[in-house]
Amino acid sequence: MSKRVLLIIGGGIAAYKSLDLIRRLKETGAAVRVVMTDAAQRFVTPLAAGALVGERVFTDLFDQAQEFDVGHIRLARECDLIIVAPATADLMAKAAHGLANDLASAVLLATDKPVLMAPAMNPLMWSHTATRRNFETLSADGIRFIGPNAGEMAERGEAGVGRMAEPTEIRDAALALLSDGPLKGKRALVTAGPTIEAIDPVRFLSNRSSGKQGYAIAAALAELGAEVTLVSGPTNLPAPAGVKRVSVESAREMLAASEAALPLDVAVMVAAVADWRPKQAADEKLKKDKTGLPAIDLTENPDILATLSKPGKKRPKLMVGFAAETENVEEHARAKIAKKGCDWIVANDVSGDVMGGAENQVLLITKDGVQSWPRMAKEAVARKLAAEIAAALTAKAPGRK
Repeated sequence: MSKRVLLIIGGGIAAYKSLDLIRRLKETGAAVRVVMTDAAQRFVTPLAAGALVGERVFTDLFDQAQEFDVGHIRLARECDLIIVAPATADLMAKAAHGLANDLASAVLLATDKPVLMAPAMNPLMWSHTATRRNFETLSADGIRFIGPNAGEMAERGEAGVGRMAEPTEIRDAALALLSDGPLKGKRALVTAGPTIEAIDPVRFLSNRSSGKQGYAIAAALAELGAEVTLVSGPTNLPAPAGVKRVSVESAREMLAASEAALPLDVAVMVAAVADWRPKQAADEKLKKDKTGLPAIDLTENPDILATLSKPGKKRPKLMVGFAAETENVEEHARAKIAKKGCDWIVANDVSGDVMGGAENQVLLITKDGVQSWPRMAKEAVARKLAAEIAAALTAKAPGRK
């Protein structure tokens, strides 16, 4: 592919996988340069990485010969893509806060090229509030992520989300960023977050949806080249890079914004839309009085998924619904796919910590059957679903295992 990749290897046990990643990238025809942190050199040697890339490995911000010959600014600019693998909690924190006290962080601060990070750390470190905050900051800044995956950790007896994505996964994500992407020219709609239905000027009906899964899916589709419109209920999340966000509150507003986005190639309806709304919202705040609780007369909201799934010229080529269930997940999801008329259903059990949490475990139900995906970060779910969507829209076999 004759592209130039700068690989930054961070200081974690997963650094050994980065040697395989170099080989995988070079197999595609990429020219690879390597920067290693001091901590990375405790796990793999510059000699090993240099032998694989066929040139020197850059390690020191204050090395006079390296700075004179190439320099961190040239390293940051003379590439088409920067990959950080493993992206440790420390490297993510430095990048999120603009620190530049070593060569790797200085390069990240000086670059104007796309950056792909492959996080790798202990599950508790990945789920820590500070790391999640740094992740969201970096995502808002346009940094792309692949992984982390779930599985066994290097520490004995430890398991969870934190394993670095496999070298082949990172290579494929890099290829998508270096190319126009399999969804270039495709138009996508994602709905996300809750809707709120006014009772009076200060009260409303809503739900616990954080919007995290929908935002991650919008970002993943954009990474693959799609033109994405994100119709979002109220959340505290920044709009993903390269995504057009339309902010709404009520179900009726969400339906109107979704219809305005037509025609589309794919619609992914992730939002937790309120099923009912007050028939008439009060103009003034309802007061407590001696007559007891005020009666709130409810009426049904429009069904956005069913409405967009109706046959017609403007129906998206692929309609994907979400089913948030607390019991009999597959059974209820199958009933929903038949009732709504959509093509796929992504079903998940929300009886635990899914709503507002960082991870998800889903079933993908299609006409070809059911895929049961393991529990993983919501970003990983999003990328896996985006890959399935790309395979379907480009008529390629999804490559299921």
